[in-house]
Amino acid sequence: MPPTNPARRRALTDAAIELLASSGVHGLTHRAVEKAADVPPGTASNYFRSREALLVAAAERIAELHHADTAQAVKQPATLVDLLTESLFTAATTLRTRYLAIFELQLEAARRPVIASALAGLRDTASLVTAGHHDELGLGIPRRKIPAMIALYGGALFTLVSAPPEHVSRDVVRHIVEVIVYGCDPPT
Repeated sequence: MPPTNPARRRALTDAAIELLASSGVHGLTHRAVEKAADVPPGTASNYFRSREALLVAAAERIAELHHADTAQAVKQPATLVDLLTESLFTAATTLRTRYLAIFELQLEAARRPVIASALAGLRDTASLVTAGHHDELGLGIPRRKIPAMIALYGGALFTLVSAPPEHVSRDVVRHIVEVIVYGCDPPT
């Protein structure tokens, strides 16, 4: 049975997320996680018996962090353009490491069903959470259009996160968001 120290487990999964972002999925090993988390050798394998278990735990931690951030973001009234601009800008700058890690995991999930399953919770709740947040903010987005908005948001997120950080500005992000929300012919 794995140890139950939640703080140590979080430290290990947070180190795994950092490594996924900096070294890719192939750079993620128990030993590398232990070094990054500054814990004794063998600690990571005590918590995560296999590399796959470590990848799944990183995916679950990212989903946990993402949902907490999303819940916090909608506490401020905003237009949809403002909300999405802030969300994408923050993801591409402050949270860039997290999203680089999730893209690594998404690619690995194409080959490993257990990782796909761990990420499914994030994907499957996106439409429901987004619809709920839109309702809370009083945004009149038809439910049938939310999956398309999520797909466009995901593509924009990948483009921004994988771009050189110096090319990401609030103005660039806002322009992308306006195209997502209004199409190529925004209202005047």
